Amino acid sequence: MRLSRRYGVAAVVFAVAAMTAYFSYQHFSSSGRLPEGLIQVNGRIEGDHISVASKFTGRVRRLLTREGDSVAEGQVMVELDDTQTRTKVEQSRRAFDAIEAQVQAAHTSLAVLNLEVPLGIEAADAGVANARAVLEKTKAVEYEARRDAERIKPLSAENATSQQQLDQADSRWRVSKSEIASANSALTQALKQVGLAELGWKRIRAKEAEVAALERQRDQAEAAVAEAESVLADLTITAPSNGTITTRMVDIGEVVAAGAPLFEVVDLDHLYLKVYVPEVQIGKVHLGLPARVYVDAFPDEAFPGTVRYIASKAEFTPKEVQTPDERVKLIYAVKVYVSENLEHRLTPGLPADAVIRWKDDVGWMKPRW
Repeated sequence: MRLSRRYGVAAVVFAVAAMTAYFSYQHFSSSGRLPEGLIQVNGRIEGDHISVASKFTGRVRRLLTREGDSVAEGQVMVELDDTQTRTKVEQSRRAFDAIEAQVQAAHTSLAVLNLEVPLGIEAADAGVANARAVLEKTKAVEYEARRDAERIKPLSAENATSQQQLDQADSRWRVSKSEIASANSALTQALKQVGLAELGWKRIRAKEAEVAALERQRDQAEAAVAEAESVLADLTITAPSNGTITTRMVDIGEVVAAGAPLFEVVDLDHLYLKVYVPEVQIGKVHLGLPARVYVDAFPDEAFPGTVRYIASKAEFTPKEVQTPDERVKLIYAVKVYVSENLEHRLTPGLPADAVIRWKDDVGWMKPRW
């Protein structure tokens, strides 16, 4: 009898404890849930990290920024030693100036040839025309002199004219023939001058080829100057965009390798909270939904945000993510972008909670855990 009583009391105590646990579970479970229309998620604040690196190996000469500094796009962050590069720039500039002077001189010579050669050919052609005119005139004179001499000879034989007249006619004939020879020689020389003048076109073409070759050398020298100046400019490392330096991996005097990261920069005005939504709730979430982000550092302040990214593929639940319900096997990554980060109070790495509202008629509520 006593044993059965003991069993009865134990059964009653066990039943009371079970009911208490059940109602406690129901109470806390219901109190930890948000109403239909709100989805509670958590994650960490993140931002788009930009690694600032150097294109070339060099020694850090000046360090102008450190962790926590806000930088603007184009602001100088680091200066590497540029002594050797500056020397190369000066050498390439001097080489360019020398070639440029040769190009200018060649252009001047070509311009002179382009003026002289046509004038020379024109003068030679005029000389040929004049020599031919003289030759034709001399031939006419010679013809008249020969005709007079041939006419006087028969008369002289008949004593119809004097020997003096015959001698004068013969003399004019001989002189005219000599003048014809001189005119032919002058014409030959004039034709030679035309040939020499026309060779000027070959000189022009040769000078044009020389100018083209010098211009190619000038272009190569100019490219060398641009390359050296580009390297010199790249030794001054500037911020690629607006942001805040979160990590610095370099100090003055260190030799950095090409491509090695020197800084990590994050734009604190475009942060987002990366969260994971269970598969059973992802259908309620779509791009553009409003959200509110909460962090422990500012428990009474809600930072407005918007859903801007939803993963297209599911993944397994990461260990650090916790939900009020039992863990589900599949979740989707979602990014809630913070609309404003006044005074940059939110920083990457902060754990945060978010409430996503997918029904407009439901009032906002804080996260419940």
